[in-house]
Order: sequence, then C-alpha cells, then structure tokens
Amino acid sequence: MAGRHLKEQNYGADWGDFVSFTRLLSPGKIGGTSRIDIGNRHMKHRAGNLGVDLLLIDTGDLHDGNGLSDASTPNGVISNAIFENVDYDLLTIGNHELYVTDIAYETFNQFSKVYGDRYVTSNVQIMNPATGKFEYIGSKYRYFTTDHGLRIMAFGVLFDFTGNSNVSKVIKARDLVKEEWFLEAVNYPEPVDLFIVVGHNPVRTTKAIKVSNATSTANSSVSSSATSNSSSMSHLVYSRRYLDWNRLTFEYHAVGSQASTFDLHSGERVTTEITKARKQLNLTALYGCAPETYCQSCKPFGADGNIFGFLETALAATVVNESRADIPRLIIINTGTIRFDLVKGPFTLYAYHSSTLDPNTLTVLFSSDDSFIVSPFKDAFQFIPNVPYSLASQVLGILNAGPFQKRSIDTESQDLSTRDFSFSTPLIPSDACTASENIALRPRSSSSSPLTRSLRTRQTPALFPGYITTDDFGTDGDDTPHSAIPFYRQPNDIQANASFPAFGGLPDAVDLVFLDFIGEDYVIPALNSVGGDYSIKDVEGYLPEEFTTNSYLPEYARRFWQKGVPNCPVGTGVGGS
Repeated sequence: MAGRHLKEQNYGADWGDFVSFTRLLSPGKIGGTSRIDIGNRHMKHRAGNLGVDLLLIDTGDLHDGNGLSDASTPNGVISNAIFENVDYDLLTIGNHELYVTDIAYETFNQFSKVYGDRYVTSNVQIMNPATGKFEYIGSKYRYFTTDHGLRIMAFGVLFDFTGNSNVSKVIKARDLVKEEWFLEAVNYPEPVDLFIVVGHNPVRTTKAIKVSNATSTANSSVSSSATSNSSSMSHLVYSRRYLDWNRLTFEYHAVGSQASTFDLHSGERVTTEITKARKQLNLTALYGCAPETYCQSCKPFGADGNIFGFLETALAATVVNESRADIPRLIIINTGTIRFDLVKGPFTLYAYHSSTLDPNTLTVLFSSDDSFIVSPFKDAFQFIPNVPYSLASQVLGILNAGPFQKRSIDTESQDLSTRDFSFSTPLIPSDACTASENIALRPRSSSSSPLTRSLRTRQTPALFPGYITTDDFGTDGDDTPHSAIPFYRQPNDIQANASFPAFGGLPDAVDLVFLDFIGEDYVIPALNSVGGDYSIKDVEGYLPEEFTTNSYLPEYARRFWQKGVPNCPVGTGVGGS
C-alpha cells in the first residue's frame, strides 16, 4: 500500500496519507533512529478524548506485489524506509520477509532495529553472521503499559512456514508454547491485564489459536486476544470496523479534518519520497494501455474480463523459444502466480542496469509496476521436449483435480507456505470452527458457480462496487458499504496452446512448457501417472532465466497494447461498468 493502487480509487491512498492519518507534527525518536516521529496522532488524539487506548499493529508481508518494493535490490530496501514512518506499537514478520536471504537480513539488520522491542518475532530466528548462531530477528515478546494503564504482554507468531531460505528458522507453534522463556513470559512477575498474539496467520488456522490458548490456560484471569493479518479473534467484548484504504475514509475519521487541512507536513514529505522513489526506479514509464479490466475472481473462468482466460492469450503470444517456435507447445502456469486484478489504464515499465552485462549499457527488461502488482513472482519457464500429446494433454486436468500448488506440502502441520498466501487455498483444518464460514476461505476449483457476497442491511444510495467483509460477527463490519462483487472459483492451473496445426487436427508430440515452481513436484508426477517415464533430468530451460512470470505481461503490452498511448483511458476498477 506504500505506492497506492493508482487505478482503483477505493484503495487510492498512499503511505503519506496514512502517515497524516496516524500522526501529528510532534517530532521524536524511536529505537535509536529519528525516522519515526512520535506524537499525538489524529486517531490517537481521538482515542485519548474517548478515554481509550489505540494500538497501531502491522502483521508483516512488506514485500512482493508492488514495484516500489520489488524493483529495488534487495527487494524492499527503498520501500521499507517509507514504511518506517509510521509509529507502530507492535509489528511482526511475514513469510515474504523470509523467502530470500538478502531480504531476511535486511529485515534483521535494518527494519527490526528501527522498531526495537516493538518488532516481535516469537517463533522466527535468523543466523547472525557475526556470531554464527541463530537469534531472534526481533524481540521474543513485548511487555508494556498503555497510556491508560493497560498492562499488555504481546507475542508475534508466524504460521508454520517451511519455504524460508536456510538462514532463517521458524519454530512451530506447538513447540513455541513449550519454550521455557515463553512459559516465563506467560507467567510474568509483573501484572498482565491482556495478552495479545499478533499473528501472521490466516483466520482459520489453529496455530495462533494454540498460542492464544496457551496464554489463556496459563492465567485464566487474564484476557487474551489473537490478532491475525486477516481477521481478529478475541475473548474480549469486541467490535470492529474495516476501513477502505483511501483519503476520503482517512479524512472522515480524522476528526475536524477536511481535505484542505488533512495533509500534515510529515505525510506530504512521505508522499514526496514515494514520488521520488517511483521516478528513481522508473516505475512511471508508460509501456502500453490495458484496454479493459481483467479480474481474478469477479468473472467465471473463460468469460470476458476474467484474467486467466486473457493470460492464455498472452502466454501463447510471448512464451516462445524462437529456435522451437514451429513446434506445438502447451504452456502451463499455476493461477497462484497472479496476485491482483489487472485494471484498465496505463501499463507502466521500469528499466535497470544489468549487473551481468556492460555497466555502461542500459538493459531494459520488460518488467513493470503493474506487472509487480499483478504477477510479482519471478518463476522461470522450463519444458520437456517432444512429449507425446496423448500424455501432455492430460496434465492440466490432473493438476486441476489435485491440491492447490504450494511451495511445500506438510500435512502434519497444515503448512501454509503458498507464496501468494491466498485465502482461496484450502486452509480450514478439520478441527476449526466453521459455523460461520467465510467464502474467501473456500478452496479453488474449476467450478464457475457464483458466490456473491450479500449486501449489508443498511440502505445506502449509489453504492460503489467493492469488497464486502464477512466474518464471524456478520457482514456489518465495513466502514463504507459497497455493492457486492461476485466471486467465482478459479482452477489451480491454466494452459495455453500455441503453434498447433493451422488446419485443425492434433499434433503427435508437443513441447510441454511449465514453471519451475510446479515442474518437479506436480507436472512430472502428473505425466508419470498416465504412463510417462520422466524425471527432473528431462527438464530444460525454455527461455532465458531473466524472462519470468514477471516478464510476459509487459512484453505483451509492448507488442499489443499501443492503442491510446500515451493518453490511456482509465476504467472504473473491478466491478465497475
């Protein structure tokens, strides 16, 4: 959210707007750095007037999905400095901070140090190169007293993630609750009024619940609250409000603020930093005009406006090994590579110097800000040449009948290490309370039955399309009512066919092209299940390593989306007419 969703006004605020929302001008220091200013904030000032405490909490995943973070090396080195302008009370780590060693160390050496004991990573450790020993990336826990005297013991817990690089270590929740230091913290010698478990966890996993229950069991007289990155669970008297990420929402809730007075100097400074960073990374260079909006789930698979049907066209046109261009090919990708909708309007490009080439030569790789938002991962295209069509044609059906593709499968711990951390994956364990099921937790399938979210009962004229939150308390938690956007299940994988016989008929053999992310664990077993005899030794690179799933959409825009350039018309966003 640092760089705003420029083409979707419901989510059009940037981090500078959020800084203004949460802060006034009083300068200060935190964690030994002057980056974060401490002082009364719009919302905290209002909370003080009401005689209550307001805690600002962040639950991680500050990487992958926006050019502002992903176009730098290491990923996040520029955007983290922008995020650091918010004075959080508690933060924890996400799995996207752990995939890549450089990012993990940047989090350890820089980001965690800015927040000191507020950055809580109770079950995540990293190898300290200076000592050669594992130590916690942040603090193990935080004990503090709020402005109104509430004494809090806080933990930060990541789900049982297994896709991290080998420099970090994630302690399973079932083992964490047995740690001696954890038991000592739960039975802290100072009074504790409230335990908070800040969890980077899906709402329906038992991991954060285990930790929350451990705190409750240890001291039944103390309240316990588990806060997830997607929902909250609590034994307290509880109400909630889900805010849209836009300036109108922030201005409305900043009491006494109008558009002319909302922006604080600190917020404007952050917005200026964002603008400079986007120019520095060349994220504003136009490369094409997306002619319409393509959504992930608001249209049935194969319907006009469904992104996955469009991707089949884009893949067939751009994923071409010129030396084998005349050979029929099937190209399979997993739908989890797509993180967001592709919205009608400008499709922007960034360029950078390749360190592997002449440093005086500007090498333009077709990766863009929009591509980072829609398809941020850099999965390589591999292939097995000359696979009998009778075998290759069965792979897609097998993959779509199987489980959603995750980085690793750990049925014992209900591992959730899929890179898009999507709530469309089958995350509901058998022992979870599911009486009030949220449709966003249902597994993907190829079914096209609509699951339209119901409208709020409060009647409001001229509703704009948007997300309608459904939780265990109902559908009345949204701060701004929206008209419902339909939700359709999508397949696990999609397939593009290219260079097939021009006059009908089917080829005898094809190049079977797929992503390195799914090749060894999914595609090869699928082939062998229908009579193939393949192994990883049969797999070759289909395209140069630098052409990845982050590259083919910009390449398609360059070749086919020139109508309207440079004055691209912008659409109304997902769900708009």
